[in-house]
Amino acid sequence: MRLDRPLSVGAAGGHGPIRYFVETYRPGERVRFRFTAPRGFVGTHELDVEETAAGTLRVRHALSMQTEGAARLTWPLLFRPLHDALMEDALDCAEGHCTKSRIAPRSWGLRVRLLRRAAKLLG
Repeated sequence: MRLDRPLSVGAAGGHGPIRYFVETYRPGERVRFRFTAPRGFVGTHELDVEETAAGTLRVRHALSMQTEGAARLTWPLLFRPLHDALMEDALDCAEGHCTKSRIAPRSWGLRVRLLRRAAKLLG
């Protein structure tokens, strides 16, 4: 993820063809991004952190998005598998950081490996 300035409300950026801006930011608690691209991605993507007990955190990821036009096909066929793999890796990384433990990397399925390879060739 790259933003045009430090993480703050209004910062714009993205990763690959996905573009968004920071709609809500509360340090250590919540960040919500609103999609601006690709065309047909209408909604938000957010992460919330909540302390549920002394020393225990819950990280919640929420994708609230509707698709329109071509995105009705590109989301389930291309973007969703890549998104899910990325979020699993990110949440594993957060867990490892918070617990100071090493989390074994996941093995991506064939579909995700092929989509990542194709994205590298195209991008």
